[in-house]
Amino acid sequence: MLTPLLLSAAAGYLLGSLPFGYLVARAKGVNIFEVGSRNPGATNVRRVLGAGLGNVVLALDAAKGAAAALAPWGYRLVARESAVALSAAEYGYLAIAGLAGAMIGHSFSCFTRFKGGKGVATGAGGFLVLFPVGTVIAAAIWAATATLTRFVSLASMIAAVSLPISAFLLERSPVLVSMSALVAVFVIVRHRTNISRLMAGTELKIGQRRAVDPES
Repeated sequence: MLTPLLLSAAAGYLLGSLPFGYLVARAKGVNIFEVGSRNPGATNVRRVLGAGLGNVVLALDAAKGAAAALAPWGYRLVARESAVALSAAEYGYLAIAGLAGAMIGHSFSCFTRFKGGKGVATGAGGFLVLFPVGTVIAAAIWAATATLTRFVSLASMIAAVSLPISAFLLERSPVLVSMSALVAVFVIVRHRTNISRLMAGTELKIGQRRAVDPES
């Protein structure tokens, strides 16, 4: 299993590394790494270039997570008659490895000098394939938190934390529970600057624009 796992993770990394936020903004003459929060994710693109392009980036980032999780299953359909075909559970492990690679690639893209986003949309796309019920629950929690607090970052972190809780309560496999827990930790770590701003009372709410970039 080691070689297929490494190949799935590598393929996922390359998919995740596709810098859609950067490319969409660049098509409009904007270097997304130099404006707003300097993050190439959908939230910053939305603040800088509007809801339409922000939603495009959101969909594309989610799609590459879903593609990374689906890729091993596509191979299974091709190789199901092979004498070395893996079991369904083993293909599930490959899908998890692919998603892990995609989230790392999104956050540390080899195409943008290892800069990237925070992995929320990419993770959501992958978990929609791996754990659709948990993803729907997380999306509802995200929407409720964002509506009540108006903080995208806080909503994203709470939604991420809900994934391993849902996986555990719904008695999913230990591998999925562990993977979702690691993803939650990863998302929180990637939001560490947002946590600092939340504690300082300087985090932007939905609809707000940064008047002066505190990092400039």
